[in-house]
Amino acid sequence: MRVLFCASEANPFAASGGLGDVAGSLPKALVRSGVDCRVVMPLYETMKYRDRLSFVTNFSVPVGWRSQYCGLFTCEYEGVTFYFLDNEYYFKRGSLYGFYDDAERFAFFSRAIMEMLFYTDFTPDVINCNDWQTALTPVYLNLYYRHLDKFSRIKTVFTIHNIQYQGKYGLDILEEICGIGRKDAHIVEYDGCANFMKGAIEVSDRVSTVSPTYAGEILDPWFSHGLDGLLRQRQHKLCGILNGIDVDSYNPETDPNIPAHYNADTFQEGKLACKKQLIERFGLDDDGSPIMAMVTRLVGHKGVDLVKSVAEGLLQQGIQLVVLGNGEYAYESFFSDLCGRHPGRVGVYIGFVPPLARQIYAGADIFLMPSKSEPCGLAQMVACRYGTIPVVRATGGLRDSIQDSGDGKGNGFVFQQYSAHDLYEACWRAKEGYWQKEGWPVLVKRAMQCDFSWNVSARSYVEMYEQVMNLW
Repeated sequence: MRVLFCASEANPFAASGGLGDVAGSLPKALVRSGVDCRVVMPLYETMKYRDRLSFVTNFSVPVGWRSQYCGLFTCEYEGVTFYFLDNEYYFKRGSLYGFYDDAERFAFFSRAIMEMLFYTDFTPDVINCNDWQTALTPVYLNLYYRHLDKFSRIKTVFTIHNIQYQGKYGLDILEEICGIGRKDAHIVEYDGCANFMKGAIEVSDRVSTVSPTYAGEILDPWFSHGLDGLLRQRQHKLCGILNGIDVDSYNPETDPNIPAHYNADTFQEGKLACKKQLIERFGLDDDGSPIMAMVTRLVGHKGVDLVKSVAEGLLQQGIQLVVLGNGEYAYESFFSDLCGRHPGRVGVYIGFVPPLARQIYAGADIFLMPSKSEPCGLAQMVACRYGTIPVVRATGGLRDSIQDSGDGKGNGFVFQQYSAHDLYEACWRAKEGYWQKEGWPVLVKRAMQCDFSWNVSARSYVEMYEQVMNLW
């Protein structure tokens, strides 16, 4: 089986979020399972490991009425072949996204993926596109390449990582920028806009999301950002596969960022040493209190407004709070002020420092993730890997990965309704559990033994690819 995994970012070369983690980890797991999976992404100016790349060739890519240069580079990294598509006009920028011409940049990238296949010895059985930045690839395949023998049997999968970002633009770009004529405009037209994600949902053989629960949630208007009607019409090709994490990178036995190493059998001494470092780092009182931590973007849909409502109450319960993240100014100010008013009880770092995040995962006792919506979420899995017990709301991937420990079988604490009261009650249960000195280590060990590796998810992807290949 040959799979081309198309993404606008991938670790370790260039990444800004969860998509980069997936595109860097899932193909490795697929290769280990026997799939010839290769990754294609833009060649950004800010990309790491540029010195490892080998030039293959260059070719022209149609962009509306024009033709643009595209350079093709490649390298192998940890057993996976990566292709990089180069055009300095589009990708020699200081960051990955957020530019006035993003529609043109990623229309070029989507079309270049198809043109690239003329210049490689690799013809995929399945093209797996990810999020709106590659959503036009299956559209272009069906419109302009399907009649060619090389492309006639290729199947397509489109994976939605976050339905909020759909690639919505004015209809005037379709012919001028995307090269999609009036007779075909209906494929990407939705609600009076050109919607790249809509086009991919329309034409792909399968549409997947990053957790089973999220696949159901996006059929609801509250979650779908306007695409629920289309998704209900195309529900027969919708499925959800829970993401995994890179268990080699997130490994408390080998992580160079933490002061002591441990596993599910030796965690008590190791986590204690990590907790002491965390206490020193944030100037907390060393009084044995449970440390509840957040590593998150400080934005509303992450549930930060709920934490703001209950923060004083948590401190009164005897909980210490550590927060790492940045985002909306109101939340940054709130947590900074909270830290100033409660020295020794609250530690806050506004920003994101990856080694510090690892130290928080290892040193905290409880991990707080009360998201309003969460397509998959990786932090709760990482927290389990480091023996830090999650408190989560039952939404998206949080619901699929964390089960409440009330029945003696779960790996965390779960609350249902998006309310400050329910969050507070879940935190209270977690705090009470922490003081059960015989039961808490059992819960920590159970959480650490959860298998969130990509090997589990890769088997589901292989099954999906096989089903798609058997269509017509």
